[in-house]
Amino acid sequence: MIIPVRCFSCGKPIGHLWEDFKKRISSGENPKKVMDELGLERACCRAMFLGQTDLVELVGKFKKA
Repeated sequence: MIIPVRCFSCGKPIGHLWEDFKKRISSGENPKKVMDELGLERACCRAMFLGQTDLVELVGKFKKA
């Protein structure tokens, strides 16, 4: 799944924050701190980020039959 442009529940634009979030989390920062600094305050927006699984690289390995 690719991160949506807007939150499904509240409609806040969140897609532009994903790359920064992913980079900072992979460097070892606390997800709560990162989301607070990015301005993700609502539980629905936080759930979009915490529930995201980046499958683009995995799916790209398979060929269409």
